Amino acid sequence: MGKRAFRFLGVMAAMTGCALGVGGARAQLGGTLPSLPSLPGGLPANIGPMVDGVVDPLRRGVDRVASTTAARLDDLRRAAYAQLVRDHPDAIALDPNGFPARAGEVVVDAPSEALLTAVAAQGFSVIERDDVLGVSFVRLRVPNGLPLRKALALIDRLGGEVSADQLHLPSGASAATLAGGASPEGQGTMVGVIDGGVEGAAVIRGFATGAPKPDDHGTAVASLISGSGGVRGSLPGARIASADVYGTDPAGGNATAIAKALGWLVEQRVSVATISLVGPSNPLLARVVAAAQARGLIIVAAVGNNGPASPPAYPASYPGVVAVSGVDARNRPLIEAGRASHIDYVAPAADMLAIGLGGRRMKVRGTSFAAPLVAGRIAAAYPALKPGQARSVLARVDGEAKDLGARGHDKSHGRGMLCGECRTPVQ
Repeated sequence: MGKRAFRFLGVMAAMTGCALGVGGARAQLGGTLPSLPSLPGGLPANIGPMVDGVVDPLRRGVDRVASTTAARLDDLRRAAYAQLVRDHPDAIALDPNGFPARAGEVVVDAPSEALLTAVAAQGFSVIERDDVLGVSFVRLRVPNGLPLRKALALIDRLGGEVSADQLHLPSGASAATLAGGASPEGQGTMVGVIDGGVEGAAVIRGFATGAPKPDDHGTAVASLISGSGGVRGSLPGARIASADVYGTDPAGGNATAIAKALGWLVEQRVSVATISLVGPSNPLLARVVAAAQARGLIIVAAVGNNGPASPPAYPASYPGVVAVSGVDARNRPLIEAGRASHIDYVAPAADMLAIGLGGRRMKVRGTSFAAPLVAGRIAAAYPALKPGQARSVLARVDGEAKDLGARGHDKSHGRGMLCGECRTPVQ
């Protein structure tokens, strides 16, 4: 995963012309704390100066600049996908829509025994059969030499509800600043974090090869909920239930891992979960999201950093998921913020600090770091899992939201900004 992230961000730097002092998520380069990229469309940690040079013309209404920037971000996303496949051809392939997915595997929802017999005759073999919150599925290994798109088409013709196991990656970047502080800890409400592993989590479980394995991104996300090391959290003292969907797996962050993580959080009686990951729509994950919501779990998700020309981000775009975008220190929407089918809230997402592994303070940027701030405020209003309460909880949270942009709900700010005071400024 570290080498994958390093090469991924190297492509970004080359294409944007930015100096890159950031490496993979689990390896350091030149003393600089590395970051996990976004999938799709991760951006370098030092994008700030480049972004500011574009933001002001945008505010003056230069539509051509906006269009060019959006197209460039989308080009970066596509190039990053291709790089992932080149780096890990045995683990990652592109699905028919051009999204990265687990190579050599497909997922079938609730297959009949007749279907499994039919696909076995075509050379498919069962890797795993499972049930998450009443949603059953089977992972199948694709016959050697059969491209992913042809495998999907074949099972579709046989009548199966089949999909690729698409990948999701964090949507934020970070750079090391000062040492000091402590890992997230405390004795309070439990909040779920589906990400890389969280150092100091109250409970942690792995859903990928090599997991659980704490990393900087997951730990930074959690620190913005519970607060630690002089960094403000949106729910100080909260305990973290960490679901690590990455571990050391080059194809970590896949849809089945996230689905299992949601099931585990419901079993743990967690009321609010935050997901700072983005990817395409996946039918299995959509069904598990709905099943978790029916059991009372409120899911908060970042919209990603792929720009306005990117495809809608998931899980943020699934119905009922609280979709979060980000703003900078001047309350301007991040120009790299992705899009979703809806936006519920914005929160600070730039010009701020979070805590990484070993208590290191990091400068962070990206919608990854807005989502946990919103999750903490929702958890403050909803500390216990109670099916059917989500609507009333969010109505209470709306009362905290600061209206930004156009009066009332708007497509850039949703119902307003939460936790504006939670930003810990960079010194």
